[in-house]
Amino acid sequence: MTFGQAILEALESLNGNKMRSGLTVLGIVIGVAAVIAMLAVGNGAQATITGSISDIGTNLLFVFSGGMEGGPRGGPGGGRSGNNDRPLTLGDAEAIADPFAAPSVELVAPVIQGNGALTFSGENTTTSISGITPAYFTVRNMQVAEGEVINEEHILGRMSVVVLGPETAVNLFGHADGIVGETIRIEGQPFRVIGVLVEKGGGAFGSEDNAAYVPFTTAQARLIKRGALDEVDVIFVQAISAEAVPLAVEEISNVIRARHRTPIGYDDFTVFTQQDFLSTFETITGVLTIFLGGIAGISLLVGGIGIMNIMLVSVTERTREIGLRKALGARKRDILLQFLTESSLLSLIGGIIGIMFGWFIAFVVGQVAAATGNDFVPVVGVDAILLSTGFSAVIGLFFGIYPASRAANLEPVEALRYE
Repeated sequence: MTFGQAILEALESLNGNKMRSGLTVLGIVIGVAAVIAMLAVGNGAQATITGSISDIGTNLLFVFSGGMEGGPRGGPGGGRSGNNDRPLTLGDAEAIADPFAAPSVELVAPVIQGNGALTFSGENTTTSISGITPAYFTVRNMQVAEGEVINEEHILGRMSVVVLGPETAVNLFGHADGIVGETIRIEGQPFRVIGVLVEKGGGAFGSEDNAAYVPFTTAQARLIKRGALDEVDVIFVQAISAEAVPLAVEEISNVIRARHRTPIGYDDFTVFTQQDFLSTFETITGVLTIFLGGIAGISLLVGGIGIMNIMLVSVTERTREIGLRKALGARKRDILLQFLTESSLLSLIGGIIGIMFGWFIAFVVGQVAAATGNDFVPVVGVDAILLSTGFSAVIGLFFGIYPASRAANLEPVEALRYE
């Protein structure tokens, strides 16, 4: 028997039991579609997170108080590594900005952060409040949709002005445009809105659209209290280029070590780069994607068991047919090829339909995300298609081997006697 003949006979056999074949194929369809959809969601989440981090800039560095053991305060880990750690200060930021001490550093932006209640005309919201310097917006690659950013005049005068993220503006005013010049209250104190930022979406530390930015000196004196007057929570640093980031890390570390007089081998601060965050998030989303794909793969395995079950039923029903074929000269490998072809065709048809259905599910998820205002696009990768297709083919062969072998090993005389 040639392979072409085996395919034609398999199609004829499957066509003779349309309902049973359809239900068997359905198991593979569901399994493949689940794998495609889950991997698409995982890949989309990874692309969204890494894209939002990369948009900030590849030459951005984050300096936190606290060593790696306890995690930086305000960043991943959220704590200090020891009770004797010195906090970061404005003096540290000024020292890092010294072009002679750190020639690879272009801009430095110290920040103090907290949460507070914002109110306007009966509307209120709680959001993050950051005390910043004018360099912050350049370092973080932020732009205003309308109005202006905080400048040196606002810093020197400790002015009661605020720049709002678009989400915060919508929460207070119902819209994000035409609000420059309005007066809101932050923790009960009046602040004039001077600008609204362009929408950016989620960042490394949460949504940057749901935030309020005030002059550093104003926040320091009236909104966010720290143990020391010049203490800061984080120092954002912009290197002169992406290639200069490793050298900038070393220069920043040397400057702070000298100022803090830390023992050799012990740092009471942590310097993170964008690559550090990208690596962390890629690892997390990679594990999540594998986990989701594994769960979906279980349904594909169930579909394979369904194929084996149906093929065993088919062998039982066609025992006399098998005996007749053998009596007329069919070899063992011909019978084996016939039943393996049938199981493989069931799996292949289910795999093709499952790929289309999985892509459709991913498309629907993307449309739902877009309708709800989330910048999330599921990514159906070629690797996911090849993986699910290959796995479904293997499933068809693997679970078809036993029924095919059982059919091929039937004795012609016994098969012909079977009722």
